[in-house]
Amino acid sequence: MTTSKSMQPTVRKRQVIKLGGSMLDELSESFFNRVKELQQQGIQLIIVHGGGPNINQELADRGITSSVVNGFRVTSGEAIGVVQSILIGQVNPALVHRFNRESVKAIGLSGFDANLFTCDVLDFETYGYVGEIKQVQTDILDTLLDAGVIPIISCIGATATGEPLNVNADTVASQIALAVKAESLLLVTDTPGIKIDDEPQAQVVTSDIHHWIETEDIYGGMIPKVQAAIDCLEAGIPSVQIVGQQLTGTVITNEGAIA
Repeated sequence: MTTSKSMQPTVRKRQVIKLGGSMLDELSESFFNRVKELQQQGIQLIIVHGGGPNINQELADRGITSSVVNGFRVTSGEAIGVVQSILIGQVNPALVHRFNRESVKAIGLSGFDANLFTCDVLDFETYGYVGEIKQVQTDILDTLLDAGVIPIISCIGATATGEPLNVNADTVASQIALAVKAESLLLVTDTPGIKIDDEPQAQVVTSDIHHWIETEDIYGGMIPKVQAAIDCLEAGIPSVQIVGQQLTGTVITNEGAIA
């Protein structure tokens, strides 16, 4: 993992916010107000987004079949062109425009821009044109963040020879968070955190989650969310938060960690 050295004497405070594709059309004014508040507190933000619903619709309109295996979208030669055009050509600029319209300076990026992240093919026989991130160059992110601009990153990576690859959004978010030494990764969902017996949980550790899955206190659509959080913690991110649009919810850490 390649990172650039800070030229400033103070430690940067950074958070990565991952927006699922289903959330993009639902972002409210309160979300952007919260983004502004975090910036005013001196926290530098990076946005990573997917675009599943838009991609699904375009694939269906073109009669291109697609499936999900082990959490990865199987991406054929036909499909990678659709994924690239939807994420870079439609979803990303629309999201950037929304931020700018809300008076939050933002710029769109993908793995192609300034060699932001380079990839190898994960497993072509199983997944097709799906990428595994091998290196992240943070120079462009440092420059934008220090200028008060939020990078909004779509999940299209590039091989060393410039071949586009579809990369899982959680993977992009976690690898970017690790590369920029973010203090936390926020997974924005339609459910603001974990509730047990209808009680919101402010802070939990991973052993709590494993227990609640066994007792079925955590079930349904929350299971993949908490599993993604655990994967990010195991990758080395200090804390992961499952949050709603107010960017508050449940902070998840490993045992013994301080959030």
